[in-house]
Amino acid sequence: MSPLRGEIQNSVLITGVTSHMKAKDIAELLDEPACEHNKKSKSGCAKPKPGSAAGGCAFDGAQIALLPVADVAHIVHGPIACAGSSWDNRGTRSSGANLYRLGMTTDLTEQDVIMGRGEKRLFHSIKQAIEDYSPPAVFVYNTCVPALIGDDVDAVCKTAQERWDVPVVSVDAAGFYGTKNLGNRIAGEAMVKYVVGTREPDPIPERYLRPDIRVHDVNLIGEYNIAGEFWHVLPLLDELGIRVLCTLSGDARYREVQTMHRAEVNMMVCSKAMLNVARKLQDRYSTPWFEGSFYGITDTSEALRLFAAYLNDPDLTTRTEALIEREERQIRGLLEQWRPRLSGKRVLLYTGGVKSWSVISALQDLGMQVVATGTKKSTEEDKARIRELMGEDTLMIEDGSPKELLRIVDEYQADILIAGGRNMYTALKARVPFLDINQERDFGYAGYQGMLELVRQLMLTLESPVWQAARTSAPWDETPTHAGAEILRPLPSAPAAMGGA
Repeated sequence: MSPLRGEIQNSVLITGVTSHMKAKDIAELLDEPACEHNKKSKSGCAKPKPGSAAGGCAFDGAQIALLPVADVAHIVHGPIACAGSSWDNRGTRSSGANLYRLGMTTDLTEQDVIMGRGEKRLFHSIKQAIEDYSPPAVFVYNTCVPALIGDDVDAVCKTAQERWDVPVVSVDAAGFYGTKNLGNRIAGEAMVKYVVGTREPDPIPERYLRPDIRVHDVNLIGEYNIAGEFWHVLPLLDELGIRVLCTLSGDARYREVQTMHRAEVNMMVCSKAMLNVARKLQDRYSTPWFEGSFYGITDTSEALRLFAAYLNDPDLTTRTEALIEREERQIRGLLEQWRPRLSGKRVLLYTGGVKSWSVISALQDLGMQVVATGTKKSTEEDKARIRELMGEDTLMIEDGSPKELLRIVDEYQADILIAGGRNMYTALKARVPFLDINQERDFGYAGYQGMLELVRQLMLTLESPVWQAARTSAPWDETPTHAGAEILRPLPSAPAAMGGA
């Protein structure tokens, strides 16, 4: 027996005790005190239903929540389909490291399951990732098959960490544990439990060191830098002297996640995803938090004001108001030429979570009218914000089936459907203009500058000549009315033609 194989067998295979997530752990994550559901029901968030993974399972939710940590080696422990079907389904961008773009998996087969080789394959996969790429850390995602057969992923990760002196974090989020949202919370729980607080922040960079301002440290939780949109906002925070210690997890680095405990305030960008992280950082480190959005002029300005208010710095408040006044004047001037062409256009918005209300604000800033919005993945607080923006009688959509969406488009005379990529072909088949707003998109809409990109994409979609052509009857379906149309009339019957001859 080789020394390596003996080490695995002695320290992993015969431990006899697995440490998979238990029912009480899942119940604790679902019973989130900071979640609005808990104020309405003692049972907390909706419990997972076996076999119901539409929209993503727990593994999918955990992986997409942490995959934007760009310099980490992300290993999926399971069959190849788990990695192949979920990798790169969120269009997050990195300003440097690209290790997260490699889809790593242990690729378990039937033989591995039958022969009990899952733990060995995982150990060797961690070894290969560390020796080939020298990452600052390795994240291992447990999936259904190894969870069912009893692979002790935690023990393998602990052994590998001791062997190579590299942090190996186990993210136990087997798909059958529950929904995608539960997976988001499991991922956040792993960061708080194993990573946050293990390192102090770096010295303040020189670009922040100005004699006239005090530098403040903050975190953004649930910000994924989709299509690089957070880069529209970061320069504003830099100008104000607000250093972002970590965005969990868009364009993040492992060393940044380690320092999240030193922030003065946390901004929750998507409460549906990692509310438990903000709450636990408050409980453990007394870090206050608020929920905000960078979609739209109004919400971007409000988020900046909330940072200044929570940081309680009068000078920062003054400078923030000056920056908001300057940026709003500039962006509203640039948008004025487009407003007459967009004003009054009717929008059906079918998305979820924070976007169910934050995008409404952006569209209203353009003078557009949102006739209905999706709320399938929204919290009660999200719904309250929707009512605040659109009125108490607003239509909230739970059923996002193609038939129902098209019925609403027709009944409310919507000019455009703004939704996720899975709804694109529904809109195109119905000859309705469509704009992708979800995580697969290629364009960033956050911040003041993001509004310009949103307007550009709306105009390209709404004013495309394809819609007029698609809604016009085909030439062969029209009744001929032009001169010489008699050549298209049917020929006379054969006897009449013969008699005429």
